[in-house]
Amino acid sequence: MLTTLPFLLIYLSLTALLVHADIRYGLLPDKFLCPLLWSGLLFQLCIHPDFLQSAVVGAMAGYIGFAVIYWGYWFIRRREGMGYGDVKYLAALGAWHGWCVLPTLALLAALMALLCILVFSLIRPDKKAIKNPLPFGPFLAAAGLCVGWKTLLILPL
Repeated sequence: MLTTLPFLLIYLSLTALLVHADIRYGLLPDKFLCPLLWSGLLFQLCIHPDFLQSAVVGAMAGYIGFAVIYWGYWFIRRREGMGYGDVKYLAALGAWHGWCVLPTLALLAALMALLCILVFSLIRPDKKAIKNPLPFGPFLAAAGLCVGWKTLLILPL
């Protein structure tokens, strides 16, 4: 049986690269998102094959869930409300953690982002803190680590 340590290192390093890119450039590059998604599916196949179906459904549900929000906002407002990298990032997190944690993960990420905006608006009372785009990738990453710690760490190393 393969150990989880290499997969954990891949997950953490790709997550760190995605957070860095989103904070610095406001982008979640496919060169990190695609390996994160595929390594999540490979992790499930090798380490937890009974969970593979949930991971595949999680990748599809994560993508479709945020894609509906992305395109719905675009059709109503004729501009982006979120980046398309966030759509693909939720798909990758669905591959790692399964479909059943996606609602909790998305809610937790949104609450963390809201808390961050509230703190920024208290620090800077002008409306700049609210109007500036906020990279959502770091909040998805933090939520993924919060809800997925059992999946990634409980399995035998």
